Amino acid sequence: MTYLDFEKPIQDLETELTKLREVSSKSKVDLTEKIKELENHVLEKTKELYGNLTPWQRVQVSRHPERPYTLAYIEHLSNKTFIELHGDRTVGDDKAMVGGFGEIDGQTVMFIGQQKGINTKMRQVRRFGMANPEGYRKALRLMKLAEKFNKPIVTLIDTPGAYPGLEAEERGQGEAIARNLLEMAQLKVPVICIIIGEGASGGALGIGIGDKVLMLENTWYSVISPESCSSILWRSWNFKEKAAEALKLTAEDMSKNGLIDGMIKEPVGGAHRNPEEMFITVKKEILKHLATLSKDTPVERINKRIEKFASMGVVHDLND
Repeated sequence: MTYLDFEKPIQDLETELTKLREVSSKSKVDLTEKIKELENHVLEKTKELYGNLTPWQRVQVSRHPERPYTLAYIEHLSNKTFIELHGDRTVGDDKAMVGGFGEIDGQTVMFIGQQKGINTKMRQVRRFGMANPEGYRKALRLMKLAEKFNKPIVTLIDTPGAYPGLEAEERGQGEAIARNLLEMAQLKVPVICIIIGEGASGGALGIGIGDKVLMLENTWYSVISPESCSSILWRSWNFKEKAAEALKLTAEDMSKNGLIDGMIKEPVGGAHRNPEEMFITVKKEILKHLATLSKDTPVERINKRIEKFASMGVVHDLND
């Protein structure tokens, strides 16, 4: 288990618990009660810490290396029926963006999302989930395919942003993301977007226009990362905690401001401590919203979707 800096009290208790279990297994002394007592103490301390996380600490949790990524969710949600589809039919196949058809309780769904990579080599191949223009064009191609066959779309967002390389700009990064925003707003099928980790900038928004936009409890969604915000405003990364607070990027803040449609609770200690429970919770949320959205006609869904995003923010008329 990898521990974050603020998890030191939990780490100390779990280290003590491990030692106690080892002593119990190697000796004839019955330590069942003490082990149980310490387990309860660990649980209480975890609840205490995770019940009072700062925005920056939630950002840290969203980046935890053991947190389940997009393909892990898809595999469990679809019960291994997922068929990955590749390529944008123009440039190539972007490994940072994955997608394809899968089944949830017998219902076919188009899954699309960013994949960061589960180890150092795969993170390099997938560029830490930072998609090139062909990744967003592949995502749009798959969305249009889902629309053609009248299948709902579920996007899983987890990216530090769109890939910032020169080649990405040369191939039209901004246009690719903008095209997705336009097209997703007009899709005739239900679209559910879930931030499962990091939701940074246009890289996240490029697959983030949906009838329902949800965030896991320990995720963030913002136009810029706390580190980048800090470097711009204070010329240093040392103010990232202050920036995270000011950006109002947590699920709770986003929900209060009416920018998302709901928050999905995570297991005690975060999704990485109990992935199976997290998969079950996310599946229930998807099925619940699909059942509701399927009652509307395509025209009703499109109108509600456009109205929702058009009503965000504040407009000041200078003529008044």
